Amino acid sequence: MRRTKMRIAGIVVAALAVTLGVHPAYASGLTEVTAAAETAPNWDDEAGGDANADDPAIWVDQKNPGRSVVLGTLKNGGLTVFDLTGKQVQRFATPPAPEEGQEPGRFNNVDIVGNLAIVTDRGRDQLRTYAIKNGRLTDVTSDRAPLVFSKDRGEVQDQHTAYGLAATSIHGQPVVAVTRRSETRVAFLRLVPDGRGKTTYQTVWYVDLPASFKLSNGTAWSPCEEPGDRPQLEGMVFDRTTNDLYAAQEDVGIWRIPQHGKPELLEKVREFGQKAVYNDQTEECEAASPVSPDAGKHLSADAEGLTIAYEHGRRTLYASSQGDSTFASYRMDGRRLVYRSGFEVVDGPAADGVQHSDGAAVTTEPLGARFPHGLFAVHDGDNTPGDGDREGTNFKLVRLEKLP
Repeated sequence: MRRTKMRIAGIVVAALAVTLGVHPAYASGLTEVTAAAETAPNWDDEAGGDANADDPAIWVDQKNPGRSVVLGTLKNGGLTVFDLTGKQVQRFATPPAPEEGQEPGRFNNVDIVGNLAIVTDRGRDQLRTYAIKNGRLTDVTSDRAPLVFSKDRGEVQDQHTAYGLAATSIHGQPVVAVTRRSETRVAFLRLVPDGRGKTTYQTVWYVDLPASFKLSNGTAWSPCEEPGDRPQLEGMVFDRTTNDLYAAQEDVGIWRIPQHGKPELLEKVREFGQKAVYNDQTEECEAASPVSPDAGKHLSADAEGLTIAYEHGRRTLYASSQGDSTFASYRMDGRRLVYRSGFEVVDGPAADGVQHSDGAAVTTEPLGARFPHGLFAVHDGDNTPGDGDREGTNFKLVRLEKLP
């Protein structure tokens, strides 16, 4: 997530709605839903422990679903675990810098496979692993855990490090996909025991996605990025029925990456193909041409959190359209994505709405009286009420039956 970027399409939609005198959600045909619960606010400053919510994951307690828990990364603030009321039940700090002058831990994304939670430590370019038992986590990260992308600790300081993450089980073996910050590379790793009762990992293969794209008019286009960056990916999810990986390249769109075969770009953002120029003064990308005929229709960059709901033989992919603070749902038809509907999480009696959402997680399993039909958990990048100039974030819990 890069919050400095101009959200061109979202601004256009909002301006049009104001001109017509209607709410943006109504003008764009979106459904409004509300959250049933939320977590306490996190503050991204020294007083708040530099805690900045980012990505959730849901652990389902098969014996007592009402006692299921949700995990959430807080970047420099570590990893939080909270119950279905939003109350925190555990908190793990990030590890310190390995040496003086080097980066300390910074937790970016989290996912769960079986009873194991995996977190990308963006600060130290490693994965951290936690065993889950009865809804409580225990750190089982091996001291031998290698760097994911960097060749040495010196390169880690450039912070082109482990970023987005998705986990699954393939033939009974835990497998993790990890993206590289500010790059287009995705690494596939296998989780393995280290022989000392802890968990480590081994890289199996890499996939490199493009940074430049050919448009229908025959020209080449690359998305606008901050100097030194390439169009990175973050939000990802494995389809457990096919083992295909769905990955959101923030300023491009949604890819399907099969275990064997060529990656395919299935959905594009509204800014796809539009020329933009980086402004050093504002630190934003500014549009320098009209919207491209090659552009997508349903996502405003950044394309972010991806998660799949499985129900009655159907698969639904949910995607965060961070640029306009909405969500899109797609029917997964074979290898295609068929747009179903869009929605936004608005202010309600139990919680405020959701803006600039990054990570998302969903389960269709009944989770007791609070979430009898399943749960949709999302990051809120602008939690309210705020506290002066402090940047507040948290997580929202939405009943799945509320979604269109």
